[in-house]
Amino acid sequence: MFSPQGPSLRDLAVQALSSVERGYDLLAPTFDHTPFRTPDRVLDAVTTALRPFGPFETGLDVCCGTGAGLRVLRPLCRTRVTGVDFSAGMLERARAAAAAGHGAPPRQEWVRADVRALPFTGAFDLAVSFGAFGHFLPAERPELFTQIRRALRPGGVLAFPIGAPPPVTSPWYWLLAGFDAGMRVRNAVRRPPFVMYYRTFPLGPVRDDLTRAGFTVTLLPLTELGRRPDGSPRARLVLAHA
Repeated sequence: MFSPQGPSLRDLAVQALSSVERGYDLLAPTFDHTPFRTPDRVLDAVTTALRPFGPFETGLDVCCGTGAGLRVLRPLCRTRVTGVDFSAGMLERARAAAAAGHGAPPRQEWVRADVRALPFTGAFDLAVSFGAFGHFLPAERPELFTQIRRALRPGGVLAFPIGAPPPVTSPWYWLLAGFDAGMRVRNAVRRPPFVMYYRTFPLGPVRDDLTRAGFTVTLLPLTELGRRPDGSPRARLVLAHA
């Protein structure tokens, strides 16, 4: 499925019937060959948008997966970048990919931890995250953002892209709604749950939760990713300043 190197339909079914942690351990060897990996054009657009705010000394990739976020952090951070994830399989792939980069600065570290209980205090100037927030229920967002803010130094920045929701007339609207409905049914009848929803991270409530966690929030249009027919950007970069 997706490509000859990607997971099969059976692989995805086994993942979906597992816990989040176990599911990503299983998916890790083929994850970079799926559409779930954040595209390079999104990573590059975020890098371009963040460059005027840097350089930064230290960077954190929240829910780093196989390490795609390093494409953003490495050119922006001078001394150290850290990826944190609770899937040992994903971290193993990230570590291997980083080693293939010949150890060029900045120094790279990999930490296995639940990001709802980050083991850092005042350690980073920049935190980024890509494609991971659907793994957290809305009720978990305030504590998640509080944990990330605690990991940042005063004046540090949390940055992540957020796409404009598709209109109700779009096939993508119904595809995502159908996926979320199917996931709710799956989690109602099977344990442990596999939390992954596409429509539980709307900009307005997310911005409110960031503000309550002590961030000051601004938005930047990611114009490199295009505009919708009404002229609004297809994606924005959320900048949450600690």
